[in-house]
Amino acid sequence: MSIADRVRVEDVTVLSDDWYTLKKTTFSYRRADGTWQRQSRETYDRGNGAAILLYDPARRTVVLVSQFRYPAFVNGHDDLLLEVPAGLLDDAEPEARIRAEVEEETGFRVKTVRKIFDAFMSPGSVTERLHFFVGEYAPEDRVSAGGGEADEGEDIAVEEVEIEEALAMIDTGAIRDAKTIMLLQYAALRLFPAR
Repeated sequence: MSIADRVRVEDVTVLSDDWYTLKKTTFSYRRADGTWQRQSRETYDRGNGAAILLYDPARRTVVLVSQFRYPAFVNGHDDLLLEVPAGLLDDAEPEARIRAEVEEETGFRVKTVRKIFDAFMSPGSVTERLHFFVGEYAPEDRVSAGGGEADEGEDIAVEEVEIEEALAMIDTGAIRDAKTIMLLQYAALRLFPAR
């Protein structure tokens, strides 16, 4: 039996369809004991996305970006957020979209990207599935200054950081973005051999 056999959607109400879509859904769910339970949930649909960690194994560096994130600010983060380049798919294939996004944000044109996994980042309320990539880069791969798209409200600074420093920034709280922490932990385990 698939999970679809355990869900009966009864009502869907759109609460907001402005920046993204917020819906309230009432459904019945068949519990493990076979009984049906009526539930109601709100889901925020912002589309799926992709994120990438650019890394230079020879110099043991990674590329991060810093930018203003209003939701983090309103929740007490009074600083720019340091994170990996990322963006929404906007109906593109994940690999094609992340190649365009990383160049737009960082100015680096990567030759090879590799998908390592995908994950639901906040499955209790947000529908987004994020595709995670890694890609090697070298200083000569930089074709522009990056910085994002001003007409989209982006004001992005590019930072090149040694992997050990980036990992230490997780411990100090300088890096608080979940997708960035996940990719840096992956890099520590798989991409950068211990010295």
